[in-house]
Amino acid sequence: MRGVSAAPEIAWAQLRALAVEAATRSYAPYSHVSVGAGALCSSGQLVSGSNIENASYGLTLCAECSLVSDLVRCDGGRLVAVSIVAGDGLPIAPCGRCRQLLFEHGGNDLLLDAGDNDPPRRLGELLPDAFGSNDLGTRRNR
Repeated sequence: MRGVSAAPEIAWAQLRALAVEAATRSYAPYSHVSVGAGALCSSGQLVSGSNIENASYGLTLCAECSLVSDLVRCDGGRLVAVSIVAGDGLPIAPCGRCRQLLFEHGGNDLLLDAGDNDPPRRLGELLPDAFGSNDLGTRRNR
């Protein structure tokens, strides 16, 4: 089953507006693809982030990296719901690296904005069988 029922307590339009505003502060001189992210935290706070590119490409920070930095800086707890948009204001799915980063700070039940016409999706749908901190103790070399 794709997506989940829209949760009325999550103001998706507000999160998307926060992400759109964050995208305007993006630094994307190489790809020319601005990305912004806005999220609701378990503390009730809102956090945001934007992508910051680098000429070496490998050092580029995705908007989700910036968002998680803001989460930790604000002591926001866990991520509950995230909206990620490109510079055109439409939702965009997180890359694989960012799916893992979001899993670390939101888990399988983290809700991701899928746009006005689709219900939000749980991160567990995009990153099934994710490797997390619980795996560290059981997967160590003996």
